[in-house]
Amino acid sequence: MHSAQFTSGAGEPAVVVTRVSETRWHAVEDDRVVGHGDTSGRPDGRMFISVDAWHGAAFARLADAMLADLPRPLHTLVDEDDLDLAAHWERAGFTTRRREREYLLPTDPEVTGLGPVPPPEGVTIVAAGEVEEGPLRTLDRAIRDEVEATVGWQEMPAEVVPLPAGVTVLDPSKYVVAAQAGEYVGLLRLAPVVRQPRIGLVAVRSDRRRRGVARALLAHVLGSLHRQGVERASAEVNESNRAAMALFEGVGARCTSRNLELVLR
Repeated sequence: MHSAQFTSGAGEPAVVVTRVSETRWHAVEDDRVVGHGDTSGRPDGRMFISVDAWHGAAFARLADAMLADLPRPLHTLVDEDDLDLAAHWERAGFTTRRREREYLLPTDPEVTGLGPVPPPEGVTIVAAGEVEEGPLRTLDRAIRDEVEATVGWQEMPAEVVPLPAGVTVLDPSKYVVAAQAGEYVGLLRLAPVVRQPRIGLVAVRSDRRRRGVARALLAHVLGSLHRQGVERASAEVNESNRAAMALFEGVGARCTSRNLELVLR
C-alpha cells in the first residue's frame, strides 16, 4: 500500500497516513497510531466510510487521504448529537442526505398491546427456521422491485452486512414471514445480536398493505423474544418512512437516537 505525509502545522510532528489494506488507513504520529479510517460496501452499492482519530488534525489527514483514494459518492453515518464529528465531515465537504431514527422496542405483550393481536383473516405466520427459501427469495425480490420503482432501495435503512453481488437473502433462518393463499406476502428479518436482537427489515407486498400484516409479524417476533427472556429489540427507520415510525411507536417503541447519513458526491 502507500503512504502520504501531512504536517499538522509549523513545528508540529508530521502525521503519516498509510493505506494498510483495501478498506483501512492508519494515521501515525511520533510512531504511534493516532487514528484509523475504514470503508464498507453496502448491498445497494453505497460506499460508507468512517474515521476514528485522537484529534482533529489526524481526522483531517485521514479524511484527505481517503477522499483522494476513493471514488464518489461516499457516505457516512453520524449521531445527530455528535456535533463535533458532523462538523469534521462537513468541513470535508459532506452534506446531509437523510435522517434515521434508532428505536428500542419492548417485547412484553402487556406493554406493546400485541398479545391479543391475531393475524388478518387468511394470513398465517411462518416462524423462523420453518421458512422455505425459494418462496422467501421470490418475495424479497418482489418487494425490492416495488421499492426500487418508487423511492429506491437506497432509502431503506442502511444495511450493515456486506453481501455478494446479487445476493439479498443470506440466511433464511433469520426471517419470519406472513403467508396467504399459498404464497409469502410479508417478511421480518431479525438479527440475533447478543442481548438485544435487531429488527433489520419489516416489509409487506404493496397489494397486501394496510391489513395488519406487518403488525402481526411484529407481534409474533416480539412475543417470541419475550418468551425467551429478551426484554427489548432495536430497529432503525428512515424518518421519511412515516408508516414504519407509526408501527413502532404504536407498540411503545422509544426513539433513542437520530443518525444522519451524510454524502459527498
